[in-house]
Amino acid sequence: MSTLDINFVRSQFPAFSEPSLQGQALFENAGGSYTCKPVLDRLTRYYTQRKVQPYAPYEASRLAGEEMDEARARMAAILGVETDELSFGPSTTQNTYVLAQAFRQWMQPGEAIIVTNQDHEANSGPWRRLADEGIEIREWQIDPDTGSLNPMDLENLLDENVRLVCFPHCSNVIGEINPVTEITAIAHAVGAFVCVDGVSYAPHGFPNVGDLGPDIYLFSAYKTYGPHQGCMVIRRTLGEMLPNQGHYFNGDVLYQRFTPAGPDHAQIAASAGMADYIDLLCDHHSGPTGEAAERGSFAHDLMRSHEVALLQPVLDAVKDRNAVRLIGTSDASRRAPTVTLALNRNAEAVAADLTGYGIMAGGGDFYAVRPLTAMGVDPDQGVLRVSFTHYTSQQEIDQLLNALDDVL
Repeated sequence: MSTLDINFVRSQFPAFSEPSLQGQALFENAGGSYTCKPVLDRLTRYYTQRKVQPYAPYEASRLAGEEMDEARARMAAILGVETDELSFGPSTTQNTYVLAQAFRQWMQPGEAIIVTNQDHEANSGPWRRLADEGIEIREWQIDPDTGSLNPMDLENLLDENVRLVCFPHCSNVIGEINPVTEITAIAHAVGAFVCVDGVSYAPHGFPNVGDLGPDIYLFSAYKTYGPHQGCMVIRRTLGEMLPNQGHYFNGDVLYQRFTPAGPDHAQIAASAGMADYIDLLCDHHSGPTGEAAERGSFAHDLMRSHEVALLQPVLDAVKDRNAVRLIGTSDASRRAPTVTLALNRNAEAVAADLTGYGIMAGGGDFYAVRPLTAMGVDPDQGVLRVSFTHYTSQQEIDQLLNALDDVL
């Protein structure tokens, strides 16, 4: 396993050479990452050379369509799925709402969907609203002390009426990485489909969705160094079973079945820059030269190794601090580098104090009202969240720890 070349990584992100950002360390990556240069280059090229209706025979249009197709094909390959099993939409929240409408049409009253109270509201609220249509909503609840989901508790909720199980790969405030393959197998054993919200996990390395096994996997490209798009994998068996949500004449194209609105052509095309970045990482670190999924897995492990090494000292520094409650596990290997702290004062005010130390972090509920409430945290008081990713340096971690020493 190579060691991540942090200087090379940061050279791929123009934000790190931007004068207005010098001295400031971004610890709000769970809300959105910096954009890598390959994405910015593709976006600029599309807007300057290809900003026409795609898929017509004239050259600019032909190239525009080819770049959109390239993005879908290359990102699907990294994710270990077929090209037409990947859809792009305006956001993960919007993609989930579209999916929920398809399930609303497909399911019968009395059938059930399981949701958790660990999720960001995007993978909870749209499903819960289907209770108005007579669909039973069952809640898989977290441990109020640890925030963990116990797969044994899921088994107690499952029966032949359950059609869908929804849960996060990891929570955007708790951070613990859930065993997706194990949970998926439990749900599949009773004939239920599985929807995984990967928004808080994918920024730390693209998963091989084909190997993990869920039927739906969602994440946000603007948190994986790309443009503001929602990426949604729907495996073919389920995607062809659910009612078409797009134009009737597009119903035979899998990736168009769940994209009812006109897609953002430029941002889809620019999403190929995320694949460019994975290739750059892989090649620079002498990674494998074979399949895209293998190269994606190499980059994933490279990122995670770097993040875990930086994360453990942060967890150690806050886990036993007076008047601070660390939300989630203190074992860096079991969580994403999203560190959430419940304090004895308003979290937004603490985040504001950190700006004086060049720390860009956030305070609030982060649309995770349900898990915070379940763990006894007042959402109005909020939590302080410091989150980073593989482009974060040791120097920035030191800057954060010094700032937390003073502010907390």
